[in-house]
Amino acid sequence: MHLETKLVQAGVGKDEKTGAVNFPVYFSTAYRHPTLGESTGFDYSRTANPTRSVLEETIASAESGDAGFACASGMAAIHTVMGLFSQGDHLIVSLDLYGGTYRLFEQVLSRYGLTFSYVDLRDLGSVEAAVTPQTKAVFVETPTNPLMQITDIRQVVQLAKRHGLLTIVDNTFMTPYCQRPLELGADIVLHSATKYLGGHNDVLAGLIVTKGQELSEKIRFLHNSIGAVLGPQDSWLLVRGLKTLALRMERHEANAFAIAKKLREHPAVAEVFYPGLAEHPGHDVQKQQASGFSGMVSFRVQSVEQVKPFLKHLRIVSFAESLGGVESLCTYPATQTHADIPAEIREYVGVCDRLLRLSVGIEHPDDLIADLSAALDASLAVGGNVR
Repeated sequence: MHLETKLVQAGVGKDEKTGAVNFPVYFSTAYRHPTLGESTGFDYSRTANPTRSVLEETIASAESGDAGFACASGMAAIHTVMGLFSQGDHLIVSLDLYGGTYRLFEQVLSRYGLTFSYVDLRDLGSVEAAVTPQTKAVFVETPTNPLMQITDIRQVVQLAKRHGLLTIVDNTFMTPYCQRPLELGADIVLHSATKYLGGHNDVLAGLIVTKGQELSEKIRFLHNSIGAVLGPQDSWLLVRGLKTLALRMERHEANAFAIAKKLREHPAVAEVFYPGLAEHPGHDVQKQQASGFSGMVSFRVQSVEQVKPFLKHLRIVSFAESLGGVESLCTYPATQTHADIPAEIREYVGVCDRLLRLSVGIEHPDDLIADLSAALDASLAVGGNVR
């Protein structure tokens, strides 16, 4: 089946007893055993839940993986995967990285003896130089959050395999509709399913997909042991969101293209970051390893004084954290998503105080462009001198 069909058919025909097309929510935490030594396959809801199982099977199939695991949030999914590693282990990580992941690595997991090197994964020489005898994995965001830097997944996978390392890819921005890292050789895919997979800003969730039986069983053990699993109601909401993923991603991307082109023409904007633009660094790599460019657009205004009036004058686009929902959102990474990254590191990476990130929704593009243009015009009028 094509991916669109797999997603729409999630759960259909699974409830054989009633024939329910919409798979039910199973709230029970405990399940009766037929007799001593026998199980229905469900014993305790932390270990397995019928509604969650439908979700996990769907995402595993969508990502061409062998097993899926639903977690309480994207960060819970990352933390669960980090349970694969032990004191003294080292990971190579994307230099431009979501602030919450950086916070987990540097303020939590570093206390348990894990170490992390932040490397521009577009530079394979730098990746090679960062490998040590203690290195166990490469953790990839592509496109990165928020600068949309593109890593060649195939090349990183080849390097990782030469050194016996795992390749872990955060696929939140792309979703399996646009990009499937496991098909490119990666070992583990992660999602903050709160974002595009849920799609409606109404569910907090994370997903893990693994390739290979041995690795799948290790994550299964960690998933059950750590217990940061997704509840049945949220699992149902996520299955519902997945059913419309293909349609939503097409509109997100079409709108993002239109907005990125308009932004680069506006005098208030200094720079636009969108992988779909032909001039974007990594555009050709993205075309080779993915079937689309998604709906995330970042841009720099000319002056930091423009930021506040721009945000104040938005009417349709909401100034809010998160991304991937049907409603358009604008985030200011310096004080929101990347606030826990020290300022000097943020500036070095390129997450400066003039940077804004748009999660382009599925509203009519003309309305979004008019809203952004009016806010940018206001920022020029109020925001002081333009650099």
